[in-house]
Amino acid sequence: MAQKSLKKLLLSLSIAAALGCTWSGSVFADGDSVEALEARIAELENLVHQLMQAQRAPAAAAPAVTPAEVEATATAAAEAKVTAMIDEHEAVTAEKVHKHSYKFGGFVKTDVMYSDYSSGSSSGPGRDFYIPGTIPVGDGNGESYLDFHAKESRINFRSTHNLDNGAKIGTFLEMDFQLPAGGNERVSNSFAPRIRHAFVTYNKWLVGQTWMTFFNVGALPENLDFVGPADSTIFGRQPMIRYTNGPWQIAAENPETTVTPYGGGGRIVTDDNMMPDLVLRYNMKGDWGSFTAAGLFRELAIDQGDIDDSTTGWGISLSGKFVFGNKDDFRWMASTGSGMGRYMGLNTANGAVLDMDGNLHAIDSTGVFGSYRHLWSDKWRSNLTLGYLTVDNDTALTGTGVTKNASSLHVNMIYSPQPKLDFGVELLLADREVESGADGDMTRVQFSAKYAY
Repeated sequence: MAQKSLKKLLLSLSIAAALGCTWSGSVFADGDSVEALEARIAELENLVHQLMQAQRAPAAAAPAVTPAEVEATATAAAEAKVTAMIDEHEAVTAEKVHKHSYKFGGFVKTDVMYSDYSSGSSSGPGRDFYIPGTIPVGDGNGESYLDFHAKESRINFRSTHNLDNGAKIGTFLEMDFQLPAGGNERVSNSFAPRIRHAFVTYNKWLVGQTWMTFFNVGALPENLDFVGPADSTIFGRQPMIRYTNGPWQIAAENPETTVTPYGGGGRIVTDDNMMPDLVLRYNMKGDWGSFTAAGLFRELAIDQGDIDDSTTGWGISLSGKFVFGNKDDFRWMASTGSGMGRYMGLNTANGAVLDMDGNLHAIDSTGVFGSYRHLWSDKWRSNLTLGYLTVDNDTALTGTGVTKNASSLHVNMIYSPQPKLDFGVELLLADREVESGADGDMTRVQFSAKYAY
């Protein structure tokens, strides 16, 4: 009877050893699991063999051991071994979580918008979110539209890896469905995903695509609109190499020049730069809020046909967030420069204009916004945002059809019945004026439902 019990126990111990090796598989990588399993089974077989030998030993050598005592001893040994295997598995798992972590995130958002234009019709991305340069101006008949979409929904993946030498590696990849290359609203409303962020960090270095270093995303107001005060904010993402040391950041980023032809007309996107855009940034943070100062230096260049010229551009942006004692906050940004172009106002103004001889001249622009957020309760909050952009055009070169100024006002109410679940309504009033004096405005009422995961 004892022999059968011991054989049954040996089988149980072998299974336990196999499970232990399976649980600890992360330790025995690259084909080592089989060898580890065989070693554990051999160890357990030896343990049972020793117990059986003790049972068969002569009475003179040792006190008699009954089969029940042998089985009890073997069972206790097996339990101790299995407990040790489980402890080892939990330790390995804890170490793995400490060294490597993976996380999915994002949100699902649906927007319903009624838009009324005073001076003409609109189509394209300006119907999905506020783009100042798309507001029609002049004496045309106004048009109104009702739009539903879920294009702002996004998904992201993040990983962190703490190496044995103390180094730390991180990755981040994010996509949404804004500004699609294809898709329509006729049947399936299918829109292609687009890349937002894709970068790797190694200690203090970042390489890849993410928010422009010149842009302080922490100062962006909480608006239902995709950007918010798009006319007056620095905004954008692009590939870069960035180094961060404490509060300081320095980056070399992807260059791109947008040019207004001599006398006005369509925008020229040159892609002829040989020097990266350079950014230096300083960040401060405390219980009172945060403050950021950033400087931009860039080359503006064109090399197309008989035109080959370059000049320089620069920009300064100050921004921050002030937190009040009642948890309300005020977010703001003030930016000015020459040749900022696509960095300001979603490229409402270009970086430079050509003269009749094919020489580039940087265009000056200034933008400022402020946004106050008030918490009515734990579940209700509102935001009031004002933004203004002014562009200093040389109309002898640009003509009078380019944007002179743009402004916007946003006011919203947001309700969060549960954490990460938001329902909101927002009123947006926006205006654009061109150098000829013609202007146009847009009134938009937007409802949004969003859940972040």
